[in-house]
Amino acid sequence: MSPIIQRLTRHHASAYRALMLEAYRLHADAFTSTVSERETLPMGWWERRLDSGPDPDEVVFAAVEGEKLLGVAGLSVQRRSKARHKSTLFGMYVPLAHRGRGIGEQLVRAVLAYAQAQPQLLLVQLTVTEGNSGAQGLYARLGFKTFGVEPLAVAVGQGFVAKVHMWHALSKADAPR
Repeated sequence: MSPIIQRLTRHHASAYRALMLEAYRLHADAFTSTVSERETLPMGWWERRLDSGPDPDEVVFAAVEGEKLLGVAGLSVQRRSKARHKSTLFGMYVPLAHRGRGIGEQLVRAVLAYAQAQPQLLLVQLTVTEGNSGAQGLYARLGFKTFGVEPLAVAVGQGFVAKVHMWHALSKADAPR
């Protein structure tokens, strides 16, 4: 059975929270948030992130089989007038047990399709931990281009990791040239 890619709603908050806490715990170098920071947030915070209103600041997509989330990826939209043409892919995570099935690609494609449908958006940006060649390769195959590397981006344990910044232009017929 193939997973269904769908936008999450408040109904999924508990499962989404559990999956992301796993991600923060197992892949501390990939996320700027820590388990301890996020596990103390009230359930209302997770529910607001999944608000299905008509003009949300954030949306999260998941690969779903039955009631189980097999992976997630979100999109945050800028609201400030000078930056409202930009959005950020965030919280991409597919547990090891579900990798190699194309779920990550499906999730990124869902995020890009949603972004493309937002008339004000011209690009999607993201960061990926330097050295995570699998994720960086996936993003590159889907049209993301590197525009810089941020050294000392995230403190992990006693050290730091760098983040590769990437962006993807959304094809808009009326975009400025």
